[in-house]
Amino acid sequence: MVLKIFNTLKKEKEDFEPFKDKIVKMFVCGPTVYDHSHLGHVRTYIAYDIITRYLLFRKYKVFFLMNITDVDDKIINRAKERKIDPIKLAREFEDSFYVDMIKLKLLKNIDKFARASEHIKEIISQIQRLLDKDFAYVTENGIYFDITKFTDYGKLSHQDTEQLNKHRIEPDPTKKNQQDFALWKFQKKTEFGWDSPWGFGRPGWHIEDTAIAEKYLGQQYDIHGGGLDLIFPHHESEIAQMESISGKKPMVKYWTHTGFLNVNGQKMAKSLGNFITVKDALNKYDVETLRLFFAFTHYRSPIDFSEKNIQQSKKSLETLYNALENIQSLKVKTGKLTEDEKELKKDLKEYKQVFIECMNDDFNTPNALSVIFDLAKTFNKFADKNKQINKILQNKAIRTLRQLGGIFGILQKKIEENELTIEIAQLIKQREEARKNKNWITADNIREKLKNMGIIIEDTAKGVKLKKKKN
Repeated sequence: MVLKIFNTLKKEKEDFEPFKDKIVKMFVCGPTVYDHSHLGHVRTYIAYDIITRYLLFRKYKVFFLMNITDVDDKIINRAKERKIDPIKLAREFEDSFYVDMIKLKLLKNIDKFARASEHIKEIISQIQRLLDKDFAYVTENGIYFDITKFTDYGKLSHQDTEQLNKHRIEPDPTKKNQQDFALWKFQKKTEFGWDSPWGFGRPGWHIEDTAIAEKYLGQQYDIHGGGLDLIFPHHESEIAQMESISGKKPMVKYWTHTGFLNVNGQKMAKSLGNFITVKDALNKYDVETLRLFFAFTHYRSPIDFSEKNIQQSKKSLETLYNALENIQSLKVKTGKLTEDEKELKKDLKEYKQVFIECMNDDFNTPNALSVIFDLAKTFNKFADKNKQINKILQNKAIRTLRQLGGIFGILQKKIEENELTIEIAQLIKQREEARKNKNWITADNIREKLKNMGIIIEDTAKGVKLKKKKN
């Protein structure tokens, strides 16, 4: 089965064939650390985490690189407001970013975080090579890339010269063309910057990423990702820089971009008062609920964040966990498989196959999730009809649902008997005694007390079921 990926450069889905065998080199634009991360950022990070998890599931070897933009006008301006060093401010919000990433289970598969401020040597090297090849020029304000020297400029955003003329990237009368972008900005010695062969200053935004990517991934690599808003001018300029330096095309085989996040139908923005930080969201919602919410929408499509949608995701997650617990609660047996068990075994294989087909279609998470829900329904039907299950088959069923869910970062929680404290065990026993004596008020009070302790009790025809309360 061939994996197909939509390539922004070609505007179509293409068979995925890395430059080298099953080794995948991937770069995703990381945060500009001048403030706390918001849900718009998370939408992108979760999308590429799912993509990485699926590639690993398909036995690809992935090197995932993410940059940290800690040299930027926004950082400098915020630092001036707070009267602190820009790097100190950047480290503060970088630490905040890492905390969010840990809580969202996003750190595991990222192999390298690279700060722009720690790659000035590589940035200077790239600028020098662009000057040597006459793709850049020096003015009294800085060093600029001459877009007229790179005839392919506009190929990623699919814009021609006339359309580009509508953009005023960095107005500067010293530039040859107003669309030329900065590689190095000259600064006063009293300002934030570094020494260079051309004078004191700091790098432009675009050159930071190509310098980092060249160091860790080489001059050509497989996947470059980020939000739709980065296509132009950021990613367009990255291509111009790297392909001008190397003379190799393409710089990246597959350009992929995530859709925008809206809140209640409006674009998320501080000015509209609908700006939601990751920290605020995590204080209110469970991590797996958030991850499932984002996975319900294809990564290239716009997504609308609302209380209604997030609550629906919460209910959907509970549905999946209930199906998992229904299979787990069956009594186990050994011996030959029954006809129902043979059918379940067949379903496990077929659903997994269909799941792979969905994900092979440009990581179609909504369709892949529908397969997981169909599998959950199958579990429920089997549990309703049978009181026991072959132990090997039970393990395989649980493992399959957790494995497929794990690609989205869901269905990874467990409730084990040994996690129950003595106090909880005693309360459960007291409740059972109250029920036997038909003391329903006491039984209900104990149920509520357990709920407050994070344990939910369900009375079923097959006995009492326990599960952890989901936030």
